[in-house]
Amino acid sequence: MGKLSTYNHKKVTCALGNHIVSGYADDSFITVEADGDGTTYVTGADGEIVRSIDPSSVYKLKLTLLQTSSTNAFLQKMYDKDQKSGTGTFSVNINDLLGSEKFSGGPAWVTKPAAWTRGKAQANREWEIVVSAGEFK
Repeated sequence: MGKLSTYNHKKVTCALGNHIVSGYADDSFITVEADGDGTTYVTGADGEIVRSIDPSSVYKLKLTLLQTSSTNAFLQKMYDKDQKSGTGTFSVNINDLLGSEKFSGGPAWVTKPAAWTRGKAQANREWEIVVSAGEFK
């Protein structure tokens, strides 16, 4: 018999410092992407190849939230605090309780406020957060 795996979006948790994120958008709501170059290479005139490994452990985290999510206010507050005093940083811990991967890192900060849109129906807000010293476990 084949292996059976289960994914349940309700079993994905995200903590920003001591704030637990809630009010996720209805589709993709968390994206974590390496921000460095990874491994690059140069080919010399004679065909010799040299690889360079980027030591960066910086990641970009994108959170897509409902416009009514209380996390919007938290992230705006942290952005404002960072702009005013440079103290708006926090740790990040993301865990898929049914999966095997976890992501954590910090300090992290909001790069800029999410776009603010209003229309006939609710609009999502996408926040970009930079996470230094991030790692998947």
